[in-house]
Amino acid sequence: MPKDRSYVRASDIGAWSFCNRAWWLARVQNAPHERPQQLDWGDQSHADHGRLMSRAQRLRRIGIAFLAGGLILLGFALLAQLIL
Repeated sequence: MPKDRSYVRASDIGAWSFCNRAWWLARVQNAPHERPQQLDWGDQSHADHGRLMSRAQRLRRIGIAFLAGGLILLGFALLAQLIL
């Protein structure tokens, strides 16, 4: 996905505050990074973390659905006890 340069991201602010010259070289001059493997590792780490968070959210939704289903069944069981 190409980066939209009209947005200022937190990582851009952090990079600029750490070294505004390095930010300028990377963003304006498109100069190559000294250690591209470190950037690749960071990209991979963020992608892995994103997948982990997506899975955690999906499992949370499934857990809430099971809890709601169990509470509904419990309600029916209690209602059946009151009726009989």
